[in-house]
This record gives sequence, structure tokens and C-alpha cells, in this order.
Amino acid sequence: MEQGSEVFRALADPTRRALLDTLFSRDGQTLNELCEKFTEMTRFGVMKHLSVLAEADLVVTARQGRTKRHYLNPVPIEQVANRWISKYAARFTAALVALDDQVATAQKEETLRRAEPA
Repeated sequence: MEQGSEVFRALADPTRRALLDTLFSRDGQTLNELCEKFTEMTRFGVMKHLSVLAEADLVVTARQGRTKRHYLNPVPIEQVANRWISKYAARFTAALVALDDQVATAQKEETLRRAEPA
């Protein structure tokens, strides 16, 4: 599978995005803590969503004794942004810079034209 495909697949689901938001607000939560915040889902449902996020490397699980804690890993999202979003945004950014240059040049020319004696 192409790099980033798992990330897009994981982020496509609103529940998984909500799980990531929950971990962003307080990282290192246990499954029980996450289940308390997602009462509309079964424990199995939360586990399934966490496994999809883990496959995409968006969530990392670490054991502390008998407890598993889930941590947000923002690196894959940054990699997707660098690979896809930045590439397409650069074209628009360059166009906006060129437009700004044209406006500045036109303003200078207008200022010079008005300063000339009639």
C-alpha cells in the first residue's frame, strides 16, 4: 500500500478523528478512559478503532505494568502534510506572491504617475 494510504484511511472515519482529538487533549489514556468518553460505542468498537489508528502509526501503545496507555503520534500526519498538502499549497502560495508583487508594482507606478507634473 502507498505511503500515507493507511493514514488517509484512518483519518477518513469521524470516530477515529475524535479518538485522536481526545488523545491530543490528554495523551496517554487507557482503554477504559477512552471508553468513558465514547459511551455510544462498545469496548470492542473502541479497540477496533484504536487498532486501525495503530496500523497507520497514528497511535502508539506502551505498557506500564499491567496497564496499556495509548499515545498520539503526530509524525504520520506531518508526513502526509509534507508529501501532499504542502506540494499543492506551494503552487497557490507562489501565485499569491506573484499577485502581491504585481499589486505592489502597480501601486508604485500609480504613485509615480500622480507625482509627475501635469
